Amino acid sequence: MVVIWYGIVPITGALFSRYKWKRFREKFYNLYQAQSLDYRQYRNPENDGKIFKFNGGIESLTDGKILWVKDDNCTIPVSLEKTQCWLLPMHEGTTLPEPPQLIKWNRVSTLTEGVKVFIGGEIKAEDNRLNFISSKENPLIVIFYNCPENELLELLILASRTRNDYWNTFTPVSLLIGAFSLIYIAASLLPRPAFRHHVIAAMVAVFTPILPVIPPGLLFSAAHRRLTWYARKLRAYRDLALFGNHLGYPVKTTSIKAYVLEVAAWIILTAGVIVNIFFILLIISLLG
Repeated sequence: MVVIWYGIVPITGALFSRYKWKRFREKFYNLYQAQSLDYRQYRNPENDGKIFKFNGGIESLTDGKILWVKDDNCTIPVSLEKTQCWLLPMHEGTTLPEPPQLIKWNRVSTLTEGVKVFIGGEIKAEDNRLNFISSKENPLIVIFYNCPENELLELLILASRTRNDYWNTFTPVSLLIGAFSLIYIAASLLPRPAFRHHVIAAMVAVFTPILPVIPPGLLFSAAHRRLTWYARKLRAYRDLALFGNHLGYPVKTTSIKAYVLEVAAWIILTAGVIVNIFFILLIISLLG
């Protein structure tokens, strides 16, 4: 049960999260390579249904769902209905940028005029004008950012990964189910003296998720975080290499190094958990 709820389910969520970020990077890169929309193309009705990209700044938000974005030549309406909007946090220094944040429409209204925005997707005729409109076949991507336009691609590719794969959408629910299941098992066995060791094992297992942050296992956790962070950095550089910016990092070698570091990191973390469990059981046996 510990393996399922504390291990398999969160790891499955981590793999799913990586897959979603991979799809996000690929989608952004493909739209970034699309033709830029200018005034002449925008006024051409034959472009209805074609894919374009547009870089500009926020002008206004009307009716709660139409975002007007302008550059030096024209102003383009963008329908935010059924559109995913992302905010790329500010980045300074040489560390990896923070992952983009998915934001809701009401958050868009709080962004100030002139904030830079990238739009990629399909333009379609609506209300006698061409709009960027999201559809099931061609969903829009809208990214608000605060960096030079020529750095957007590199920063977004580097940023598009979670800081901690283990902590994902599945993890909180999975940990709760696992903890309550173990507590139920311990409570059901508590009246039976013959199962005393099973009760102790179940109660110790309840606290497995916090064992890495308790000394002496904390030292192992620090090494784990260091290695996983470096592995994430290598994977980010590998992503850049896949999209044409090699930076001296060959794809295959970098992927292998990142994989080895991740495996080593999890072995070290597991060792730290085992060490803590050993000390807890030793203390219990001495007190008992």
